[in-house]
Parts: sequence; C-alpha cells; structure tokens
Amino acid sequence: MRIQLLCVGRRMPTWVNEGFAEYAKRLPPSCALSLVEIEPAARGKGLGRGRSKSGQRAQLSPAERDRLLADEGERLLKATPSTALAVALDVRGRTWSTEALARELEAWMADGRDLAFLVGGPDGLSRDCLARAEQRWSLSPLTFPHPLVRVILAEQLYRAWTLTQGHPYHRGSA
Repeated sequence: MRIQLLCVGRRMPTWVNEGFAEYAKRLPPSCALSLVEIEPAARGKGLGRGRSKSGQRAQLSPAERDRLLADEGERLLKATPSTALAVALDVRGRTWSTEALARELEAWMADGRDLAFLVGGPDGLSRDCLARAEQRWSLSPLTFPHPLVRVILAEQLYRAWTLTQGHPYHRGSA
C-alpha cells in the first residue's frame, strides 16, 4: 500500500521536512509514505496575510474564503489518485487512540487500496474534498500549525504500524 500525504502549502521549515522524512523512512515499503505539496490559493494583498490598522489579521469575506477553498480543493482532488481511499484531516472528524489508529491501519492495509490523507490550508478543506473522503480524522480538538501536522501524522502512522508488528516503539498502555 502506498500512502500519500497531500498537503496545501510549500516551503516548510527544515525541521518539518526532516521530521516528516525521519518517520517516512522508518515505514516499510509495504506502507510507503510520501508527501505531495499542493500550491496554496493566491491570496490578494490584505487577504488573510496582512494586518489592519488596529493590528488585527485581515479577515476574508465568506465569498473570498469559498473561492480560496474551492481553488485549493480542486488542486488537492486532482492530485488524489482516483482509486485511493481518501481520509480528510478535519477537526470535525473522528479522534482515534493510537491503538484504534493501528486497527484502522490494519483495515486500510487489508482493503488493498492506496491511501491518501488530505490536509487543507489555513481555511481547511473544501466541501468537495470532504465529500470525496471516505473517512474524516481529527488529530486532536487542539489546533496545530499546518507544518506540524505533517510530522505528527507521519509519526502516528509509524507508531500505529509498529503496534501492528508488535514492535516495542509504542510503550503506551492499552
């Protein structure tokens, strides 16, 4: 099974790339993990990047947010293999313990399809991406920086895989 992590965003800090690479290389070829970076939607001046006169971050209008989500979603879906089982990372998704994730990983491997994790940009995932996903996974009710999600996901997949193999990496209580 090939696993792709499809993430909106490019030009990550070195520590993010190194962290992701460290856990990806630990996974065996039967669970190969790769990263596909998706170009974020173009934000005009003052749209979600700049600051207002009061020092507050400029807010997107609902229409502009929908346009950005649709643009990023289109690129994410284009990069998603048509036969892959898609899992959206979404705050409204299911949370799993490490043991439950290991059971999910076993089920995904038994399914026989490749796996694609969809990670949106700062505004989340488009409705089309959420509709394409067969499952929704929430890493936590906390909000994480998008770069950190790459490292957390790779480490958790490695940890889940070690549990399926009886490897001592995971020493948490069951």
